[in-house]
Amino acid sequence: MRLSVRREIYPLRAAFAISRGSRTEAHVVVVELEAEGARGRGECLPYARYGETVEGVMAAIEGQRARFAQGLDRLALQKALPPGAARNALDCALWDWEAKRKGTTVAALAGLAPPGPLTTCYTLSLDTPEAMGRAATANAHRPVLKLKVTGEGDLERVASVHANAPMARLVVDANEGWTAEQYARFAPDLARMGVEMIEQPLPAKADAALSGVAHPIPVCADESCHDAASLAHIAGRYEMVNIKLDKTGGLTEALALKRAAEAKGLGIMVGCMIATSLSMAPAMLVAQGARVVDLDGPLLLAADRAPGLRYEGSTVHPPTPELWG
Repeated sequence: MRLSVRREIYPLRAAFAISRGSRTEAHVVVVELEAEGARGRGECLPYARYGETVEGVMAAIEGQRARFAQGLDRLALQKALPPGAARNALDCALWDWEAKRKGTTVAALAGLAPPGPLTTCYTLSLDTPEAMGRAATANAHRPVLKLKVTGEGDLERVASVHANAPMARLVVDANEGWTAEQYARFAPDLARMGVEMIEQPLPAKADAALSGVAHPIPVCADESCHDAASLAHIAGRYEMVNIKLDKTGGLTEALALKRAAEAKGLGIMVGCMIATSLSMAPAMLVAQGARVVDLDGPLLLAADRAPGLRYEGSTVHPPTPELWG
């Protein structure tokens, strides 16, 4: 099996900010695997929060070249690399390659029903309450808005968005930016404003505090939950988990995490990094039936790859084989 890896850069429509900083470009890593007349592709976005760089992820992928030449498969890959972006790109490329070689779909290979269209959140970048209110006005037609928040001033941010998009369902994502005191103070007011979910309010290393306070709104683990092994850590702290393939290390572990989380009674959110449709396509399989779907990465780019996923407003349609799967 021949392996190739490259970096691609996609400008964003506008600067995108969260509690940890802002960006204007998405630097993705694309893997291609080719053998027996079939070619599979996968994409990942290295994330500095998890100690990843584009160069480091590409080196980790290159480090598997000899093993792929010897026939490394998906199951062996789970042990060859830890959860993270590098394994994600390779795992998804293997799924795509196997489906194309066998003339079937990844859904069929995984024993899943064919995927259907989904309604995705649309994410509003962290900004002043006034600016987020203007962004809400421009996107008031969308069914679900996800707000990036950071700490003081967040109640004003949410109130401004709610006033300017009164029909939209709201979820908020603090990206570990709150203290325990802020969570306890904000959560009741956010519930009164109709917010349906709070994503990762506290730093992952400090989230034990969530087990001792009221949860008027479901709380979702993002940075605190990477794979199925993480579920033991989050017990009693969260009602939901955010499954991202760049965290799980691919579709294989993402499906395992979904099954394990559902067995524990946890709600499912499926999220993404800001990346192209090639990153979103495998997540479409995991997102079927999820309570919250956040696969809007391509909508935040100045231009997606072609062919890409088809978005109609906030409705995202399953990928065609030309893209993935």
